[in-house]
Amino acid sequence: MSGHDGLVTPADIEDARARIDDIVHRTPLDTSRTFAELSGAASVGLKLENVQRTGSFKIRGAYNKLAQLDAQEREAGVISASAGNHAQGVALAGRLLDIETTIVVPEVTPAAKIEATRGYGAEVVVEGDIYERAYEFALDRADETGETFVHPFDDEAIIAGQGTIGLELRDQYPEMETVLVAIGGGGLISGVGTALEAAEHDIRVIGVQPEGAAHAKRTLETAADARDDEGAGIHELADVDTVAEGIADTRMLETTAATARAVVDDAVTVTDREIATAVTLLAERAKTVAEGAGAAPLAAALSDDAGLALEGEHVGVVVSGGNVNLTEHAELTRTGLHELGRYVEARLALDGWPTAIGDVVETVEAEGAELDALERARRGAGTVDRPNRVPVTIGLEGSGPEHLDGVLSALAELGAISVIECSRCDR
Repeated sequence: MSGHDGLVTPADIEDARARIDDIVHRTPLDTSRTFAELSGAASVGLKLENVQRTGSFKIRGAYNKLAQLDAQEREAGVISASAGNHAQGVALAGRLLDIETTIVVPEVTPAAKIEATRGYGAEVVVEGDIYERAYEFALDRADETGETFVHPFDDEAIIAGQGTIGLELRDQYPEMETVLVAIGGGGLISGVGTALEAAEHDIRVIGVQPEGAAHAKRTLETAADARDDEGAGIHELADVDTVAEGIADTRMLETTAATARAVVDDAVTVTDREIATAVTLLAERAKTVAEGAGAAPLAAALSDDAGLALEGEHVGVVVSGGNVNLTEHAELTRTGLHELGRYVEARLALDGWPTAIGDVVETVEAEGAELDALERARRGAGTVDRPNRVPVTIGLEGSGPEHLDGVLSALAELGAISVIECSRCDR
């Protein structure tokens, strides 16, 4: 796009790159034939910010901002609010620049992000059920204490720092025609879109949000004459509900909205289940761990419902972060396998407990599937459970629906085992 009328310029982003060059990693661009085939694209390039310092892109903007604070602002100390990744970026930047930092995080923030933030030397305050509550608390505390508030996205220096990803994409993937970027508060996509204005050819910039936190499209489509007053035309959600807590913002703000309107072509939504599938495929095919927010752009590329028309294009996908609890990652990948038809949960009734367990294990192994879980189930009053048999639940992973249905059929043929019900199968 051209005709930028926002607050951040490509020159600002070039200055940010010079400022942070010795601090951040130039993250790899991994092209994937698998994802190209699944999306219909000519090629797909994964910009792996999940292997950036602190595990996400946020160190770029945080360091660019803190490095420009004056002596008085540094002496006062920095306070910020974050769903987790900005927290780590500010904490590390503060440590590198010898600035005391305090981060307010909402209760939904994964423990891994909280512990990592403390590990970088910041004080962490947990406050509020969603990010907006933590943000309000941090603003109030800054007013009371005189600490320097650093916004996680609605700040020109933050946007310019995040935009350095766009400069690297231009260098690493010059044939790129479309780039998919997650939108939370809009700082990342505003920066990337601004940086790509200086590309030699037009590059389509598409934002991606989860259905449970989809505010950007209405803001981007607001008529120009509705934007004259501060905050006008910014769509705000009453609440959010998504597994992608890193982009679970309720709105963009003035700076990001103004910039994004100039440099973003469109915004699309994906479901949490599509995000879980993308997390799963990134782990399996790209051998990389992504959090929900980081996987959202790939989910859009692979979605049949996003309407992106990527056929024959060279598509950049910004994998923005990989800070996820291992238990949460396991749940996301299990959901993803469900969506791919490669995982079922079944309820069995066993005759001859506990000896029949051995028959279950042997049959599953003989059929080439994996027994992920097996536990004795609570007998339900008034259900089909027979009093002389013991109910158990199992989790099975296989190559696809037909394979798993064959495993369950083999179990049912044993006589001592009945398959009562299962998820995602025809029984």
